[in-house]
Amino acid sequence: MSVERPFLPEEGRELIGLVREIADGELAPRVAEFEAEGRFPRDLFRLLGRAGLLGLPYPEEFGGGAQPYEVYLQVLEELAARWLAVAEGVSVHTLSCYPVAAYGTGTQRKRHLPDMLGGELLGAYCLSEPQSGSDAASLTTRAVADDDGWRVSGTKAWITHAGQADFYNVFCRTGGPGTSGISCLLLDAGTPGLQPQAPERTMGLRSSTVAQIVLDGAHAPADRLVGDEGGGFRIALSALDGGRLGIAACAVGLAQAALDYAVAYARERQQFGRPILEFQGLGFMLADMATQIAAARSLYLAAARMRDAGLPHSAEAAKAKLFCTDTAMRVTTDAVQVLGGAGYVTDHPVERYMREAKVLQIFEGTNQIQRLVISRSL
Repeated sequence: MSVERPFLPEEGRELIGLVREIADGELAPRVAEFEAEGRFPRDLFRLLGRAGLLGLPYPEEFGGGAQPYEVYLQVLEELAARWLAVAEGVSVHTLSCYPVAAYGTGTQRKRHLPDMLGGELLGAYCLSEPQSGSDAASLTTRAVADDDGWRVSGTKAWITHAGQADFYNVFCRTGGPGTSGISCLLLDAGTPGLQPQAPERTMGLRSSTVAQIVLDGAHAPADRLVGDEGGGFRIALSALDGGRLGIAACAVGLAQAALDYAVAYARERQQFGRPILEFQGLGFMLADMATQIAAARSLYLAAARMRDAGLPHSAEAAKAKLFCTDTAMRVTTDAVQVLGGAGYVTDHPVERYMREAKVLQIFEGTNQIQRLVISRSL
């Protein structure tokens, strides 16, 4: 991958250079093996953490990188072009640090953020449930107050890093029905009663552990309530704005990888005495793929600049997530078509790219939900 990034400041260019070095040296050589075997690359997250890549958009005073979202998202894109599951994991971890960073008390930030951002810990974000996906306000996991905190019971579903994470943000009902009864609690992985289940068998992202979390009277001390009691739904929605931008950037990285591979193949593959790239039917297909990727990249960067400027950006994040992930699905499908029969076998990575692209249209809010967010903003 050799995308030019001419508008980055010098510090940003140096960071991208470091990311490319790590991604090419440590991620790219291992992705096929780990995806085929469904192994979670925990050591790689420690490596990325020690390189300062697990806390990029957070303040330096707590161990973060103090990078604007515009830079952080381009880091995700670079990682995704080599190994989507790792990039998605970095995005999920960054999302998992957000509740404490944005809504935690001063004491909570000082106590928890340095470890969260320091590189050794990995986070998970527990919002969805078996019967509460897009309709997050209907979640039923309940936390009952006791003498020194809360007892949490219920089941969370589709949790990235389940069983691998060191801390879990658990959105649960501490009050009555509706959005005002939801709170956010921070639980350690070793909390008795917090029980990760067997990993799901997924179409793609097989090296990313996804599973249900069963909570059976798991105890959260009183000081683990993040934000106000009853303020959890607002935290969840605010966090998803950043998460959707992360997924948008991951989608562009995946699409770029698919395009690069398809172009390289089309240069080498000979039919009728010349490279297939020279045939207009394929050349135009690749031109459309390149144009869609460029438009998608511009869209997520524009939304990131709005976030960095402190401007409302929920609709822009939804537009970016919608367009970038739909683009990734189209481009990876077309990459398989460019390779023909070769694209349908595991000898080439484009079949994996196509499988991976599908989930990008689903998590952090399905693309139908993104359209709902956008239409309401109109």
